[in-house]
Amino acid sequence: MEKILIIEDDSSMLRGLKDNFEFAGYKVVTATDGEAGLNAALNSKPDLIILDIMLPEINGYEICRLIRKEGLEMPIIMLTAKGEESDIVLGLNLGADDYVTKPFSIKELLARAAAFLRRRRQTGQDVYEFGDCRLDIPSRKLMFNNRQVDLSPKEFALLEYFAEKTGRALTRDEILNAVWGYDSFSGPRTVDRFVTTLRSKIEPDPHNPIFIHTIREIGYKFEPPEPTA
Repeated sequence: MEKILIIEDDSSMLRGLKDNFEFAGYKVVTATDGEAGLNAALNSKPDLIILDIMLPEINGYEICRLIRKEGLEMPIIMLTAKGEESDIVLGLNLGADDYVTKPFSIKELLARAAAFLRRRRQTGQDVYEFGDCRLDIPSRKLMFNNRQVDLSPKEFALLEYFAEKTGRALTRDEILNAVWGYDSFSGPRTVDRFVTTLRSKIEPDPHNPIFIHTIREIGYKFEPPEPTA
């Protein structure tokens, strides 16, 4: 049974989240302030964390930073009443995987959590398949409808990074640092240009992408649709 840690100081929301996640089959640990939440994260090693930003004692940003500082890599979904771009970017840059702005749909939150946990069980894979594409990391090949797609080294590195971070909301700076490096003279617009080129090579309709999604004012998320049964 996978363990979910919910850190939320609103008692009614916490109770609702706990009930829904337990009904979905998860073991749930809760905390109502930042200090207790951080201790629970470090000691109970949950599989996923639902983290409110505005908390007493220690805020969600600092909790996220300290969790990542300890080398823990479980997915973190931030809950926030703030919709400002700067608040969201700060959380993502500190190591959050995704964010949900209140009010939100509990079904959507459950679906996002389930997707992150499923991908976590599949980490370390060498081959990623999405749509009609097959990305083979060891052989450095991308196949589309059984035909090899020519990618530049940076295009391949960008797609590999996206595939490894499937489902994560990524800022342009985060992508730039991971693929081009901290010492690169490239800027955020470089990311946009490469994403446009990559979409032209892997998307069925580049103008209506289904793999690489734009997050307005923030960055991108690689999230292919779930295969139908």
